[in-house]
Amino acid sequence: MMAAPAAPMLTVEGLEAAYGDSQVLFGIEFGLDAGEAVTLLGRNGMGKTTTIHTIMGLVPARAGRVSFAGSDLTGRPPYRIAQAGLGLVPEGRQIFPTLSVEENLVATAANRAGGAPRWTLKEVYGFFPRLAERRANSGKQLSGGEQQMLAIGRALMTNPSLLILDEATEGLAPLIREEIWQVLVTLKGEGQSILIVDKNIDALSRFADRHVVIEKGKVVWTGTSAELAADGTVKQRFLSV
Repeated sequence: MMAAPAAPMLTVEGLEAAYGDSQVLFGIEFGLDAGEAVTLLGRNGMGKTTTIHTIMGLVPARAGRVSFAGSDLTGRPPYRIAQAGLGLVPEGRQIFPTLSVEENLVATAANRAGGAPRWTLKEVYGFFPRLAERRANSGKQLSGGEQQMLAIGRALMTNPSLLILDEATEGLAPLIREEIWQVLVTLKGEGQSILIVDKNIDALSRFADRHVVIEKGKVVWTGTSAELAADGTVKQRFLSV
């Protein structure tokens, strides 16, 4: 008798959310398996960030369900969701500006899975040598690219099962963007589960397993990188400016 397939790590079912009386999400559904990288794509204002905020409990779900590793996260406060193993790199970075680089990294450090932590200061500094060089600098003394590296490093220091990045490279210089993309490719290669929002489809397609396209708060297309490249109408209808 064949074993049943493993349940997805993250399952989003019929998710609805609103800001006041204005509904933003209309039945969002997708899943993410352990070790996968999945993107949320779409034009600005289509509901990608709201989807992430609802998953993280920052926006209350009006309907639907979010489950992670077999546990229902719907309605839990954000800190409980983080403790379940979700690490968020928020849009706009939101580092602690008056704390040093090292203080930022250790402030939220945790070991969710128990045992030897996968991510420590040594590993994060190995990924981002610039942070090691500036470990005593305050967050506000860093460039935008360095702040984004710090935000990613801070999320990794929580040792998350799922790393979530909202606008991973927005507004960054090309060289910094490429450095961050390479880090994400390496993380994916090491088995890190990733959910990511970004506009650089070419870079995303280098490592993402699947893409979820959102239009006006609804999922309108899902598929692999190869399927996205082969279907030019998706980019034209839902992603081009």
